[in-house]
Amino acid sequence: MVQLGDLIDVGALPSAWRRLADVTRPWEVLARLDELLARLEPLVAGEVHPSAVLEGPVRVEAGARVGPHAYLQGPVWVMAGAEIGHGAFARGGVLLAPGARLGHASEAKRAVLLEGAKAPHFNYVGDSLLGAGVNLGAGVKCANLKTSPGNVHVEGMDTGLRKLGALLGDDVSVGCNAVLAPGTVIGPGSVVYANTSVRGVVPPRTLVKVRHALEPVPLRSP
Repeated sequence: MVQLGDLIDVGALPSAWRRLADVTRPWEVLARLDELLARLEPLVAGEVHPSAVLEGPVRVEAGARVGPHAYLQGPVWVMAGAEIGHGAFARGGVLLAPGARLGHASEAKRAVLLEGAKAPHFNYVGDSLLGAGVNLGAGVKCANLKTSPGNVHVEGMDTGLRKLGALLGDDVSVGCNAVLAPGTVIGPGSVVYANTSVRGVVPPRTLVKVRHALEPVPLRSP
């Protein structure tokens, strides 16, 4: 059964977030996230565009940036060097480590983006963990709600969560428009090709791809 230490370098977590690693299973990070943000002290010391909207407890550290028309519905913690881009939406408890980026028209809900993790264009990251250096291509969705009743299971284990997105190890790269099903776990260093639908547990340093067969057909004359 996959453990948190199999996915991320827990020793590299920001010191203020070390309690996130006080768990065994990676999805248990979300419960620690709730506990951590319940005591969040609001602060606006970074660069916040005048058109951005900040509601509830929001902490934007010096050196962080919040772009035009972004909407932060706290609790949200944006560390120094992290960025929330134009039109992005962060809600329901979000942590951005140094160098992390939630970019244009992307949404994060109850999510942790570790150092250098990026959801830069038209992404949805729901109830998810993105390890250090993760990159999501444009349009990647981390789906967090099963279409069928019941909790999300990982390797046959009931997580106790009705909503659980993706758990991505350090340095995972996901191609454009891929969809990660609820409870997907991807080991560190793995690569997912564009337009791929992924579910289950992907081992470390694995390439996940779908072969598309193209059939050029001449147009008929009108």
